[in-house]
Amino acid sequence: MPNRRSCRKIRQAEKALIFTEFKDRVGDIVSGHGCGGLSGRRDSGPGKYEALLPNRERVPTEEYQVGERIRCYVKAVEQGPHGPEIILSRADPRFVVKLFQLEVSEINDGTIEIKGVAREPGFRTKMAVYSRDNKVDPVGACVGMRGQRVKNIVRELNNEKVDVIPWSPDVRTFVTNALSPAKLKSFEIDEARKRVKILVAEDQLSLAIASADRTRV
Repeated sequence: MPNRRSCRKIRQAEKALIFTEFKDRVGDIVSGHGCGGLSGRRDSGPGKYEALLPNRERVPTEEYQVGERIRCYVKAVEQGPHGPEIILSRADPRFVVKLFQLEVSEINDGTIEIKGVAREPGFRTKMAVYSRDNKVDPVGACVGMRGQRVKNIVRELNNEKVDVIPWSPDVRTFVTNALSPAKLKSFEIDEARKRVKILVAEDQLSLAIASADRTRV
């Protein structure tokens, strides 16, 4: 039978293997089954590895059941005091970006670029996109025929609202798009302080506030 020293070496080798395998998978999406954990939910990654979904990386509107299969974003792989720790997230804005990369081939091949994303996990996401090809509509490509592409992502996000807006190098155009459907009366740009002052009619105020809350790209 193996002695304690041999067992310790085996465990160390297993931990080194886990770190080596996952350190290059930061930014990927993995799926697995969850089980209970004191500091957060644990989810099985590929093979029999365990990864941690801390409370800070959970979506406040989601409830996870033991044994439920979920998908998460690999946010970090760190060497903890007891070995490698694979940190997962469902709240990180990059989770939404990765979902779009997997769903939209034009993003994956570089035709469409995601210029920025702002997210309130569980409630809303707003993403600004730009097309390097004038023949490709960046918003239309992300939404998909009959909205199927964005519907797939919204389903994965448990009906979180997702707005896709066209990015523009012109600040006035971009902010107008970002605050749509609110209609703007006046627009002042402070280049030095990188601020924008906008005036809207009273009946457009609630629309502008709601859009501004979703726009921090």
